[in-house]
Parts: sequence; structure tokens; C-alpha cells
Amino acid sequence: MSLHPQASALLEALEEAPTIGPGSDPTELRALMRVPPPEHPEAVGGLEDRLIPGPADPIPVRIYTPSGEGPFPLLVFFHGGGFVLCDLDSHDATCRALCNEATAVVVSVAYRLAPEHPYPAGPEDCFAATCWAAGQAQALGADARRLGVVGDSAGGCLAAAVTLMARQAGGPAIAFQGLIYPVTNCAFDTPSYRDNAQGYYLTREAMQWFWEQYLSDPAQADEPYASPLRAADLAGLPAASLVTAGYDPLRDEGRAYGQALAAAGVPVQLHHFARHFHGFAGMLGILDDARPALRLIAGDFHSALDGTA
Repeated sequence: MSLHPQASALLEALEEAPTIGPGSDPTELRALMRVPPPEHPEAVGGLEDRLIPGPADPIPVRIYTPSGEGPFPLLVFFHGGGFVLCDLDSHDATCRALCNEATAVVVSVAYRLAPEHPYPAGPEDCFAATCWAAGQAQALGADARRLGVVGDSAGGCLAAAVTLMARQAGGPAIAFQGLIYPVTNCAFDTPSYRDNAQGYYLTREAMQWFWEQYLSDPAQADEPYASPLRAADLAGLPAASLVTAGYDPLRDEGRAYGQALAAAGVPVQLHHFARHFHGFAGMLGILDDARPALRLIAGDFHSALDGTA
């Protein structure tokens, strides 16, 4: 199936984006890719930036509250960026849309980034933030019994890791995981990696570089909090909603993780956008299919809360 015309036009515009690979400097890339705040962001009921306790340093979070009367469901969001890039601002529009589509409090987490803070700093921060959000739910106008985690790309990997960590720790009780074109495995040999190695925004070379920044020891790739697809047991994890894109090196590992969850008895909804490339769901206002993808995640979240997933 051919690339969506809007996606094709956007790819042409993105040709000037920095190349990521051997020799790239993380600090320079962050500066080049920093997203200025929009003049007219989507309105939400309330917004607050805070610092919360972390396992090392305080963790910056941004809390989005919907309009209306709570208590609301609670989503903890982890941004993508290859474990190296992006921040609260880069995914602000995504979190605003999720807040409104799910009518949920969204806590967006600025976890520590590699290579300055390699694995397992990211999962540890994300788990700590999820525990904090659950513990503070009432003060946030939310209901900890209706808790989900969501992430895109590397953030999807972190969301999956948090569900595994919560199962191991005996809590908090997470009802849902939304994984948007997630990283699930440190491997580069799937058909989607071969078919989409270059030319579709995220490249095979970039993913190899991201993993090199993230892991301080290649053997860590076998650990399930780094590569959730390698987890020996996925039983008892929260209901999952996965979004994949056709022109994405990560397509097959996202699909494989959904299949592995389903085989373990986890309720799974898989939404495949065959005509789009990696990152499309964050292109709000540019790609018509971006918001519907987030709306599917929000709908599946509520289905999981209702027990109909």
C-alpha cells in the first residue's frame, strides 16, 4: 500500500531534519530538534509543571487536567525520542489531545535521558513517576483505580517496562498500556527494518545509534525492561492498545509484542496505519490520521477500565 499523500508531502519537508547516526552529538541534536511552544495550544482544563521525587534527581512532570468534574481516569505518559531526545514540550500537543480525548488527567514525565543517564535510569524514573501519580491521584483530581500508562516509540518501550516492573513489585495496579509504534526489542533484522531502513524519517542507522547511547553494556539488551519482547512471561499484564505504522522500522516488533501479549492471555487491540511512517501520531494539525490514532488509544483505555477490552 502506498504512502499516504499527506505523509509523502511531510517526508519531503522533513528531508532537512538532522541526520542521526555515527558521530551524532546528543546535545547538538537536542538543540536542533527543540520544539518551540505553539502560539495557540489546544485548551485543557488545567496545566501545571512540577518536580516530583525520583530515584536519583527530582523528575520534572507536566500535569494536564481535563475540563469538568472529577475524579478522572489517570494516564502517565512517556515521550519518545530514542531514549536520548525530546522532552515535555516536544510532546505537549500529544498530551493535550490525550487529556481531552480520554477525559483523563495526564502526567507527562521528563525521565533522565541517555547517554548521560543510560539504562536503567529511564525505566526507573518512569516507574517512580507512575508510583507517585498513583499515590497522589486524589490530590490530582484522579482515581488511582483507573490508571494507565502510554508512550510513543522509546516511550512505548518505557510504558511496557513499567507494567513489567509494577507486576514484579506488586503495584501500582495498572489497568492499561497504550503503546504507540513502540520499541520492544534491541534487534535490527526484521522485515520492517529491512524494508524501511532509510527514507521514512526514522532510519535503521538512527535506531542503532539510539541503542548504543542507551545501553552501557550490550548484554543489557536481553533484560526485559530494556527489550520487553524478550520477557520470559507476559501473563497478567494490563490490557494493551498498540498502534503501528506501515513505513516504520519498528512495525514488526510492535506487532510481535502485541501477538506475544495476546498469546499470554492479555487483551490486545492492534491498530495498523499502513500508509504512514514512524511518528505520525504526533503530527497533529499536519496529518489527518494523527488525532484518530490517539482517539483509538483513548477509546481502548476506557474499554479496559470498563472491562470490555
